[in-house]
Amino acid sequence: MLSSIIDAFKVPELRKKILFTLGILALYRFGSYVPVPGIPFREFADSFQDSGVSMTMLDLFTGGALSNFSVFSLGIMPYITASIIMQLMQGVIPAVGRWAKEGETGRRRITQVTRYLTLALGLINAIGYLLLFKSPQYGVVFSSEVPEVVTDILVVFTLVAGTAFIMWMGELITQRGVGNGMSLIIFVSIVSRVPSAIFSSVNLTTDTGMGIAITVLILAVVLVCIPAIIFVERAQRRIPVNYAKRVQGRKMMGGQSTYIPLKVNAAGVIPIIFASCLIYFPAQLAALFNVGWLTAFADAISTGWVNWILTIALIVFFAYFYTSMVFNPEETADNLRKQGGFIPGVRPGSATVTYIKNVLHRVTLPGGIFIAVIAVVPTIIFYFTGNTLIQAFGGTSILIMIGVALDTMSKVESQLKMHNYEGFFK
Repeated sequence: MLSSIIDAFKVPELRKKILFTLGILALYRFGSYVPVPGIPFREFADSFQDSGVSMTMLDLFTGGALSNFSVFSLGIMPYITASIIMQLMQGVIPAVGRWAKEGETGRRRITQVTRYLTLALGLINAIGYLLLFKSPQYGVVFSSEVPEVVTDILVVFTLVAGTAFIMWMGELITQRGVGNGMSLIIFVSIVSRVPSAIFSSVNLTTDTGMGIAITVLILAVVLVCIPAIIFVERAQRRIPVNYAKRVQGRKMMGGQSTYIPLKVNAAGVIPIIFASCLIYFPAQLAALFNVGWLTAFADAISTGWVNWILTIALIVFFAYFYTSMVFNPEETADNLRKQGGFIPGVRPGSATVTYIKNVLHRVTLPGGIFIAVIAVVPTIIFYFTGNTLIQAFGGTSILIMIGVALDTMSKVESQLKMHNYEGFFK
C-alpha cells in the first residue's frame, strides 16, 4: 500500500490531482469552523448539546459544521436530496427520463436542474434553521446594533452561499481531482468526527481504564469487520457468455468466452445515503416549521425500533431501485444479440432478458440485506450503550468510508496502470 502511494506521487499528473483534492477537502474543513456572521458562538454551542437525536445525526453528516453554525451548516444534504429527487423523476417524468438516455447532453441538463434544485432546498433549509435557532430551544439573539431583518437576510444568504460553494467544490474534485467529489466530502465529514468520538468514548465512564478497554474493543471489532465488508463490496456473480464463430472477410471471428459481472452490491453506498436522507428529511422539515408534533415525529423515526425497521426497508428498496437504474437487462441482452453472444442454455431475446433479471434480483437481495444489517446493528448497539464512538464508526459510516475509499483507490489504480505501475490491488 505504501509503495503504491509513493508510485502515485511519482506520476506528475496524478500527484497534481491528489494534492488538488486534498487542498479542496482542507478548504471544506476550514469552512466548517467559520461561523455565520453575527452568531453568538459560545452560547449556541452550549445550547446545541441538548438538541434532539435527529439534529445530532444531521450534525454527523456535516462534520460538526451544524453544531458550529458555520457557513457550511447545511452540508452536502441539499445536493444529495436534490439528486434523489432527480433520480426518482427519471422514472416519473418522461422528459427527465429521455434526458438520462441522451448521453452527455442529457446529463448536463440533469446536472443543471439538480444545481437549481439544490439552491432551492438550501434556501428552505436555511430559513428553517434560522427560525429554529432563534426559537426558545436555542435562543440565538443577534446584536441590536444592526436591524434584525438585515441580520436574518445575511444569515440565510451565507448558508445558501455555503451550500453552493460546497457543491462547486465537489464538482471541482470530480472534474480535476481524484474520485467523486460529493462522496469524498461526505467521507471527510464522517472521518473528522472520529478523533473526538474516541476521546469521548475513553471518558464515557469514570473508570479511565475501562473506557480505554471499551474503546480498544470497538476499534478491534471495526478492524475485523472491514475485510468482510470489502469482500462483499467486491463480490460478483458472473454470468458466462459465449460468442458464436462467424466469418468476416478472410478472418474467423468470435468463438470466445467471457462473462457479465453482476456485483452483489452494485449500488454501493447510494442506498444508505438515500435512506438516511429520507429518514432525516422530517428533521429538516421540523427545523423549518418548528412544530412540536413534527419534531417529535422526526425524533421518533431517527432512533428506536421504528428507525431500524424503516432503515432496513429503505436500504433494500433503494438497492433494487438504484441497481435497476444503472443496469438495464434489456439493453444488455440486445447488445449480446447484436454481437453474436449468448448465455449457454438460454435462448436469445426475451428469455435472456428474463434470465438476467432473475439473476440480478437474486444477487441484489442478499447485497441489500447485508448493507442494511451493517448499517442498523451498530445503531442498535449505540441506542443501548450511548457510546459516541459506535455512532461515529456505525455501519453507515463504515460502509460510506469503505465504499468511497475503494472507489477512489480504483480510480487511482486505473491511472497508475496507465503508467505501468501495479497499483493498490495486486
